[in-house]
Formats: sequence, structure tokens, C-alpha cells
Amino acid sequence: MPADITFYTNPMSRGQIARWMLEEVGQPYETVVLDYGDDGMKSADYMAINPMGKVPAIVHAGKVVTEAAAICAYLADAFPAAGLAPPTDSRSDYYRWLFFAAGPVEAAITNKALGFVVPEGRDRMAGYGTFDHAIDTLEHAVSVPAWICGNQFTAADVYVGAQVDWGLTFGTLPTRPAFEGYASRLRERPAYKRQKELDGALIAQMKKPA
Repeated sequence: MPADITFYTNPMSRGQIARWMLEEVGQPYETVVLDYGDDGMKSADYMAINPMGKVPAIVHAGKVVTEAAAICAYLADAFPAAGLAPPTDSRSDYYRWLFFAAGPVEAAITNKALGFVVPEGRDRMAGYGTFDHAIDTLEHAVSVPAWICGNQFTAADVYVGAQVDWGLTFGTLPTRPAFEGYASRLRERPAYKRQKELDGALIAQMKKPA
């Protein structure tokens, strides 16, 4: 079956999140690997797709979607047979935690990695308040026996799970039993394993001496 999804990525980027979601969806897709330079993400051709000049992005049936969380939500709706979104009347936790991870958690982790600390008494101006508050709330979200939306694995688990998995792997999240348990369940998913294998092979190839 010909692919009607084109996936723009770099394996050393948040493109790993979008690939994981694509593997969960199970539809054929074409991968375009871009470097970070003027001939890749900053090229005129790619900037016409994403003016931010960053990956990931997908083009599906002529429609462009950027931002990893949006790609996850879009693909879940575009391919409902994959069962990656709850019924529309049961999406409160789905939307809540998907966008919490994409907003406050992403900002809190990035700012800490950059050495930025919210000045004392100014936490109301930051969408995440403080790093500790955001991470405690993330812990609450994943302190569940199965998945964000109960027994159904969804696109929210792909995005939240990627944040947790990455954070534990690279030390940007503290090690806590709830995070470890959630990550261990995610790492057993066949689509997660396929994504790691595919992106791992690309990274190895990119690191080979020219």
C-alpha cells in the first residue's frame, strides 16, 4: 500500500515521539530525515512546511501537522481504527494530561536543563509554577495501574510516556516508583520497541565516520 503520510524527522530529536505514534497507528509512512543545517531543517523547501524550521512534522493527504503533541492527537483521530483516542465524551483525562505534558512539563524540564530558575515569588507568571510542582503533578498523572485513560492505551500515553521515558533515561526527571512503573509498561509495547530500533539504527548510521 502506498504511503500517504510523509514524516519529517531527525532521530536525535522529538521526532522519536512522532515515530512512536506512527508505529502505534500502523499505517505506512515515508520517512524524510533532515539535518539541522541550511540544507535540512532550515532549507526553503522544509521551511515552507514548518516555518519554525524544526522537526517533527507530518504531511498527511496534503495536510501539514507540526508539534509532537498535535501529531499524536491528529493521528489518533485520523486513524480511529487504531483505538488510540477514547470516545469523545470520555476525553477529559486524555486532553488534560496530553497538553499538561506538552505545556507545563515541557517548559519546566527545559528551563531547568537550561539553568533557569523562576525567581522567588514570581511562580504565578510561569505556566508551570515551579519545577517541583509540575513534576509532582506529573507523578500524580502516571500513578495509575495501567494507562492515563484507564485500561485503554492512547495517544496521551505516547506523549506523556515519551516525556517520562526520556526524563528517566537522561536524568531530567527524578527517579520515582510511579515514573519507573509507568515507563516499564511503555517499554513493553511493540510499537515502542520498533521506534527505538528504527531510530537507533539511524543514529548509529549518522555517527559513522564519513
